[in-house]
Formats: sequence, C-alpha cells, structure tokens
Amino acid sequence: GESERVLGIIGREAKRMQGLVEDLMSLSRLEAVKHDAPTEPVDIVALAREAIGEIGDTASVQLTSDADQAHVGGDRGQLAQVIRNLLDNAIKYGKPDGEITIVIEASDTGWLLLSIRDQGEGIAPDHLPRLTERFYRADASRSRSLGGTGLGLAIVKHIVERHRGRFDISSRQGSGTTASVMLPLQKNM
Repeated sequence: GESERVLGIIGREAKRMQGLVEDLMSLSRLEAVKHDAPTEPVDIVALAREAIGEIGDTASVQLTSDADQAHVGGDRGQLAQVIRNLLDNAIKYGKPDGEITIVIEASDTGWLLLSIRDQGEGIAPDHLPRLTERFYRADASRSRSLGGTGLGLAIVKHIVERHRGRFDISSRQGSGTTASVMLPLQKNM
C-alpha cells in the first residue's frame, strides 16, 4: 500500500542521489588531473565490445570497426566510462526498438574516431551547444523519469579533453543523434 509506495520513492531518490554524488566525484577527480594526459595503451575496439557485452539484450547495438584493434594513450577506466555514458544515452533517448550504431575508424591522419548513433527523435538545434554543460537537460521531465543525473555528457567532455581529444554531438530532429569522440591514436602499436 501507501508505505511501500513511499519507500519505493525514497529508494529511487536515494539511488538518484548516489548517482549524482558519484558523477560529481568523477568530475572533481577529472578536474584534479586534467593537465596530465594519461598514456596507458588502451584498445578502444575491445572497450566498445566490453560495453556492448555489459548492456546485454537491453538494446540492439551494431559495432563496425576498420581495425581489429585501435590503441590510444589513455586511462582505461575513464575511456570505458565515456563509451558507457554515450551508450546509455543512446539507449535512453534512441527509439525503443531502434538500432544503435558504433563506428570506430583509425584514420591515416593519426586520429581515432568513435561515433555512437541512435535513431531517436533527435535533439533540437538550440539545445546542442549546451548539452555538455553540467546539469543541462534538453528535456528535464523526460530525463528525470529516465533517471539521468544531467552530468553524463559533462563527464564525457572532460575525459575526452583530458585525453587531448575532441567531443561533438550532432543531431537532426526526427532522425537521431550522433555522439563523436576523436582521440589521438597511439603510434607504433
């Protein structure tokens, strides 16, 4: 009855607070280390496969890569978080039965491009520039019901910048959203 309902709400709010605290801690840790670029060799193709494995059957994800391995110099845990956050967003805001596409390209110019595309409703152009601001939500009521903290993309942007990369979101209303991460490839791997 009523007490279960209230307990349910308290439980959900506690979870949301926990998520928020974890995200804020992530951000403050990132700010603390943003000047030292990490150098551990990280295979982005393997990380993407792992992230897809973790979500299981909750979404249909198609991975294409022009290389079996693509190494960047980085912090494995942080790069895994980038892929997870972007994948979570694509699942959350994509079409319920739509496909999510992850493309990894290692370019001759020395960059790795990782893009994650969903087939959702897309994001209005006026929201795009602000998506990586802390707590900014294109659709507050919807993302609250989906349980986001509003910090996911801010964290992604910080991590990518720490890795001397670039992060970009492009979207067309009605035909989905693409999140793109460019990272410097590690030479001679």
